[in-house]
Amino acid sequence: MLRARTCLGGMVTAPQHLAAETGAAVLREGGNAIEAMIAAAATIAVTYPHMNGIGGDGFWLISRPGEKPVAIEACGPAAALASVQSYRAEGLEAVPLRGPKAAITIAGAIAGWQKALEVSAAIGGRLPLRRLLEDAVRHARDGAPVSSSVALRANLKWPELNEAPGYRETFGINGPLQEAGILRQPALVATFERFLEAGLEDFYRGDLARSMAADLEAAGSTLRLADFESYSAKFVEPLQIRIAAGEVYNLPPPTQGVTTLMLIKLFESLAVETAETFEHLHGLVESAKRAYLLRDAALGDPARMRDDCRAWLDDAFIAREAARIDMAKASPWPQPSQEGDTIWMGAADASGNVVSYIQSLFKDFGSGVVLPGTGVLWHNRGYSFSLRPGPNELGPGRLPFHTLNPALARLDDGRTLAFGTMGGDGQPQTLATIFSRHILFGQDMQAAITAPRWFLGTRPGETRPTLNLESRYPEKLVKAMRTAGHDVALIDPFHDLMGHAGMLSIDQTGVIRAATDPRSDGSCVGI
Repeated sequence: MLRARTCLGGMVTAPQHLAAETGAAVLREGGNAIEAMIAAAATIAVTYPHMNGIGGDGFWLISRPGEKPVAIEACGPAAALASVQSYRAEGLEAVPLRGPKAAITIAGAIAGWQKALEVSAAIGGRLPLRRLLEDAVRHARDGAPVSSSVALRANLKWPELNEAPGYRETFGINGPLQEAGILRQPALVATFERFLEAGLEDFYRGDLARSMAADLEAAGSTLRLADFESYSAKFVEPLQIRIAAGEVYNLPPPTQGVTTLMLIKLFESLAVETAETFEHLHGLVESAKRAYLLRDAALGDPARMRDDCRAWLDDAFIAREAARIDMAKASPWPQPSQEGDTIWMGAADASGNVVSYIQSLFKDFGSGVVLPGTGVLWHNRGYSFSLRPGPNELGPGRLPFHTLNPALARLDDGRTLAFGTMGGDGQPQTLATIFSRHILFGQDMQAAITAPRWFLGTRPGETRPTLNLESRYPEKLVKAMRTAGHDVALIDPFHDLMGHAGMLSIDQTGVIRAATDPRSDGSCVGI
């Protein structure tokens, strides 16, 4: 059986091997976990462009020994010119998925790197930005091999993307990207080199900002230079829960971090005793339903939410929700779901610093809009806005709902654990599943990630939600789920729909363990 990799000097886990290798190289040169993560984030933005990029958003959880965890919110708001009325005037019933009308929120990832570097400096970080961006520049200049995952998504989504401004020039000169081809991004090289001359700040208040704002306006986006100049990432207070094993942390709204924490706490309250049983799987699915109903009704821009989501994590509230779960029968599930593509990475160093980080374009290849002056592929997080009243209604300066939610735990046995995944609506489901397997039931970290997974939601190409189970689940368990009333659909083993999960931990002796998902193109690299 595959087991989690171990080391003492430091470790990076990532869903793309070149990013993991970049991060580990920085650790080997004396960098800390934050510096390793920024280097890995820069590399994966180049080598895994269907899932993330510097034209997207990011969220950080950073654990330092003896200090409270630090959370960084690096997600951009809607343009000052964005409004429901402007979309209605064009006859639109929703924000488009692709193109300039989807490219309507500021990209926050680079501002998040800036904030993370502040934390790094406070713990003695010393590596120059030039070193952290070195591999990203090389891969953009010399080319990165197109992986099977990149090629699959590029070909599947070609009809949606090929007409987006700038997309063909970067990702489709000879048609959709093909596996084992070489992707070079010379305009992006110049952007990284500008960072080295003027600093990351130039992305928001400098030549890069002016170039991107002009290109976005020319493409038909509502973003303007003033939107760039007014934006900064910020430190936020992380959400946390107490369970028997320790403290678990995640990001507050507009992320669905509260959904993941609620799901974990709900499942624990069901007192399931054995893993990989009907009670385990059914309990997770039914806990997800309770958490998602609340999320879909009330979660969005925190400035527009009527409820304080921390109340959803109170013991009394959790007990009331758990009492509504029938442990023998499935509750109805009519809710639709949405895909989402992102990357999660974890890093730890020998000093005990641990990072849980997520970086995203939202849907694969984001809006598809590639800005000619900078080579930046812009995200389409604005697609999460609604044109109807509610916490996710589109409006100037508002934050869209984010499926992104990196997780962190400080356990009573002395371990610090970082875990996360891609997968849109499926993220809380996957996180609760791998956490329950590894922490609540003591499974090996790698085994917990590799084992069959499930996704409650609507598969691409389908019109109704189902409980999607990888076909590796035992036939007896599948039958029990159907007997309980779950609308089960079996899908291929190691299916991409289940997300690309990862885990990393460090214990009191300094031993670091990490695992990555065989569903991804990733690896764990230690020193």
